Amino acid sequence: MGLRVFSTYSRELEEFRSLAKDGRAVKMYTCGPTVYSYAHIGNFRAYLFEDLLQRHLELRGFKVHRVMNITDVDDKTIRGSQEAGLPLSEFTESFKRVFFEDLDALRIKRADEYPAATEERHVAAMIAMIATLIARDLAYQAEDKSVYFRIKNFPTYGKLAHFNLDELQSTGRVKNDEYDKEHVGDFALWKAWDEADGAVAWESPWGRGRPGWHIECSAMATQLLGEQLDIHCGGVDNIFPHHEAEIAQTEGCTGKQFVRYWMHCAHLMVDGQKMAKSLGNFYTLRDVLAKGYTGREVRYALMRVHYRAQLNFTWEGMEEARQALARIDDWLARLRTKAGEENVERLTSNAEHRTDAFADALDDDLNISAALGFLFETIRGTNRALDAGAVDAAAARAWLDWWQQIDTVLALAGEEASIPPEVTALVEARTQARLAKEWRKSDELRDEIATLGWEVRDTKDGQKITRRGAV
Repeated sequence: MGLRVFSTYSRELEEFRSLAKDGRAVKMYTCGPTVYSYAHIGNFRAYLFEDLLQRHLELRGFKVHRVMNITDVDDKTIRGSQEAGLPLSEFTESFKRVFFEDLDALRIKRADEYPAATEERHVAAMIAMIATLIARDLAYQAEDKSVYFRIKNFPTYGKLAHFNLDELQSTGRVKNDEYDKEHVGDFALWKAWDEADGAVAWESPWGRGRPGWHIECSAMATQLLGEQLDIHCGGVDNIFPHHEAEIAQTEGCTGKQFVRYWMHCAHLMVDGQKMAKSLGNFYTLRDVLAKGYTGREVRYALMRVHYRAQLNFTWEGMEEARQALARIDDWLARLRTKAGEENVERLTSNAEHRTDAFADALDDDLNISAALGFLFETIRGTNRALDAGAVDAAAARAWLDWWQQIDTVLALAGEEASIPPEVTALVEARTQARLAKEWRKSDELRDEIATLGWEVRDTKDGQKITRRGAV
């Protein structure tokens, strides 16, 4: 059975097939950040789901061309720049820089392109699309000089979100009460300039103004990836109105199906509640790192639950992520030790057959829970075999090769760090204390080692020393 993904449009699992003639190229668009503030961990949950999807597609031999947009002009960015007393471009630049630093901390692969909505070529493409929609009676200019999409002339509007158009209520994404629109659901393609916009404006056939949020993605996606995409991703909050609007705008211009597979990530909850600054449970990545956790640990914590299931973020869950990664690190350390031994005979290893089983789990709509379960089952089995002396150097190397393959998807490997001499001396002193059964001194030495940023654990193979929060 091949790769299957859940399509938001059909509400069914569908076999994935590339639109490309060779069946191997994949055009993928992922909704990126609005750079008026730092991205929060809920945003990064979605970006990690998209990273996992791309990495798995590549493991399966697909060549992915991924575009992620940067929304650097909308009501929030304009308001933020004015409050900061900075030009829009200068205000958003710092948040763009931090966003890319956060991506690197979480080991998220860079997209091929990060188009910004304010780039002149993209604004020109937006204006061209709006002109086409007006010509096709799918858009109109209202009395306030803003241009709106006429949803009544697009019969399939609402199919992605699965609602009846007659029941549509105001979305609140535009100032509906101030605009003379034909239908409450008509959304802005071009917003006429007003004093609140300050210096932010472009010239257009409809007067000075700026693009609406939705048209930005339609223009950037089609300009960089073409009229039809294989996959479009985002959080469930993007389904309506944003992605619904993207479909209407784009298909209204091209007459072709815009996206073959729509995939959406469920919300991140924090301690069982929706994340909100008013509740004191709103966290950026930097907030979590400041607690002493690493990007690798956050990556595991946010990735370990199936993307369509709500994930409840807790500090206990972060500790579980740390412990899970420690198990992986210990297992790899044992394998590396064994792989370094010289043995003439090679015992049987089934490592070569395990990559497919791991990937098969991800073929089932990115079932990361099953894939990780398989990984830890493998760790338990090989640890038992190591204990029994049933793994030789060649078999250990085979398991390490297997790990390298699956880690191209997981990106969880820790960095091997050299242990400072002062830590080595303390570990040796602790060994002697334990041999002398000086347990209090042993505990004190453990605490001293911890203050230097290292963790020591007692195992049946002796003391294991690891850097605390290894990246």
